[in-house]
Amino acid sequence: MKIAIIGMGYVGLPLSLRFTRAGVAVLGVDVDAAKCEALNSSRSYIKHISNAAVAQAIAAGLLEATTNFARVGEVEAILLCVPTPLNDRREPDMSYVFGTGESLAPHLCKGQLVVLESTTYPGTTDTDLRAILERGSGLVAGRDFHLAFSPEREDPGSTQWDAQRIPKVVGGLTPACRDRAVACYSRAIEQVVPVSSCRVAEASKLLENIFRSVNIALVNELKVVYSAMGIDVWEVIEAAKTKPFGFMPFYPGPGLGGHCIPIDPFYLTWKATEFGQHTRFIELAGEINSAMPSYVVERTAAALGRSLKGSHILLLGLAYKPDVDDDRESPTYALMQLFEEQGAMVSYHDPHVPVIRPTREHSQFAGRRSAMLSPVGQDLALLVTAHTEYRDFDFSAWPIPLVDTRNCATRRPVKYFRA
Repeated sequence: MKIAIIGMGYVGLPLSLRFTRAGVAVLGVDVDAAKCEALNSSRSYIKHISNAAVAQAIAAGLLEATTNFARVGEVEAILLCVPTPLNDRREPDMSYVFGTGESLAPHLCKGQLVVLESTTYPGTTDTDLRAILERGSGLVAGRDFHLAFSPEREDPGSTQWDAQRIPKVVGGLTPACRDRAVACYSRAIEQVVPVSSCRVAEASKLLENIFRSVNIALVNELKVVYSAMGIDVWEVIEAAKTKPFGFMPFYPGPGLGGHCIPIDPFYLTWKATEFGQHTRFIELAGEINSAMPSYVVERTAAALGRSLKGSHILLLGLAYKPDVDDDRESPTYALMQLFEEQGAMVSYHDPHVPVIRPTREHSQFAGRRSAMLSPVGQDLALLVTAHTEYRDFDFSAWPIPLVDTRNCATRRPVKYFRA
């Protein structure tokens, strides 16, 4: 079997390697020629994926990368793993999905399977994407080609949950489409979970991330409330999670990061308005989580004991989660911007992100390099990401305040604060 995976990023590349390890040949398609050149040269551009893993797939003749969409005619199945960000009005930006569909459609062949993995609103696959593929190919979905949705569930850097072990939800346009997609994923994934439709599969992904967003907002709000009462929210959570039933711990932080939780819930918010529905929990959670960077800045100023203007602030951690190089939607960017708006001079340290890459939202920071992990020349350090390096680091001799947003530091300086 040979498949094509379009979009060789944090979702597409791990999925490609999982299929190759199962003996399935993968044609990786990406508009970024540099990524294709790196893969074909056995080099990984994602920190938690080794060069050796890519080299093994290349040497076995099971992985090849290309920018040429016409080559999708060579494969049996085509999986779309492209970005679905929000625009400035917090509305879905579907340009990557729809643009990929338009590029793919002229080369679609009878009998092929097309699966969308990108998180989106219910109805994307069986209406919008379907129309693009049918119009561009002259084929009919469910009759001439199979169409399905299977939400990505990648956990970057996780040693417990990889692409093989994470169950895969699959919904098809028709039962035959679903069965074809189940058969495809079953070659590489331990557990495939069929559902009745594309829309159920699309909605399940949104529910997963809305659940997390709402519960993180709850503990973020409680963090502010308990702080005003002189209560340590982290100690409260540790006590509460000793209950063996009816409770699941979530932890506060400086804001949301990553490609899912800050974005995906608003796909449902946007779509719900078409049905006259108002998603109050989602919007309230968004307001609370979006306010966290400003709260952290206020707490930082209080810890500093003077105006932020002219102060030197060292931010510890740029990645959105521990021990990876993934900085998508990282709250560190919002903090950098807020500090600089108040006249502070900001630098960052991150062992996994030596230089800031260009992003759609924060292009003004591109090119900045990670500073030394040192208090020299700094007035305050703000711990944003719970990297292992920071958990193990001895801050006890640092003469400057350390503000910890993750309850992460174990060897703390005298001037230690939480935010």
